[in-house]
Amino acid sequence: MVVELALAASAAALATHLRARAREQAALGAHPPIGQIIEVPGGRIHAVQMGAGPDLVLIHGASGNLNDFTMGFAQRLARRYRVTALDRPGLGHSTGGPGLEDPAAQARRLAAAAAALGVTRPIVLGHSYGGAVALAWALAGGPVAPGALVLVSGAAMPWPGGLGPLYPATASRLGRALLVPLITAFAPPGQITSALRSVFAPQPVPPGYGAHLGVGLILRRDTYHLNARQVNGLKPYLRVMARHYPGLGLPVELIHGQADRIVPAHIHAEAAARLLPRAHLTLLPGIGHMPHHVAPDAVIAAIDRAALAMAPG
Repeated sequence: MVVELALAASAAALATHLRARAREQAALGAHPPIGQIIEVPGGRIHAVQMGAGPDLVLIHGASGNLNDFTMGFAQRLARRYRVTALDRPGLGHSTGGPGLEDPAAQARRLAAAAAALGVTRPIVLGHSYGGAVALAWALAGGPVAPGALVLVSGAAMPWPGGLGPLYPATASRLGRALLVPLITAFAPPGQITSALRSVFAPQPVPPGYGAHLGVGLILRRDTYHLNARQVNGLKPYLRVMARHYPGLGLPVELIHGQADRIVPAHIHAEAAARLLPRAHLTLLPGIGHMPHHVAPDAVIAAIDRAALAMAPG
């Protein structure tokens, strides 16, 4: 009986592995890199650059990739900025590795890629988790230090409580071995649709968004696990980072939907605005977590204000 159970478990594990690998290969085939692959210390960064003008860097949030910006938003910005959209380390087509729970480690790789592309004194826009990376980039300074920040629904402050059971489970080694392969192999379309709806709520998901983003890219086993590690490990880094916000002298535009239930405005944007010396806070009534899709004019206006507020370089 024990032998039969062991054989059945092995067969199930193999079937799961094969189905997960097939789904990963299909995702990569459907969504290949659309930009350049930049070699940086520690790995590779996927970057898309378009337009001309002052430098503007776009950093996406958790469970995403740079395609979140290329469904028209980056193209609009490229009319008057040189836009550089980057896949965060371990997501999209950027490689992962150890230590990437630290937003500063991610920022170092992104800054190195930006430098390789000739970016200077950029406005750095970070959405959601990308807001934490943008803040870490500004705190670090360096040769490609931001001239201004725009935090769109940005994760900026430590929050009360936890994240629920899924992130800790999938961030663990045991979860990576047992739970993550099942998600990669068998996550049904209905569950993916529901997840997208929760991210955009109370606004609807734009038609074609999931297909354009390439949801299958985030469901790859290594990517899903690293994304969970990054999100699950973020709060301690924000707790330390927030102590240094009063020393940031650059302009910071914070734009946040008041109906955001993913990264609540009162915990993040409103609290951070009280600490950042040159903060300008814009709250959008009735808007959820994705203003760059559902209220792009307001976000573009914030970017333009940041550009005007930058000291001459």
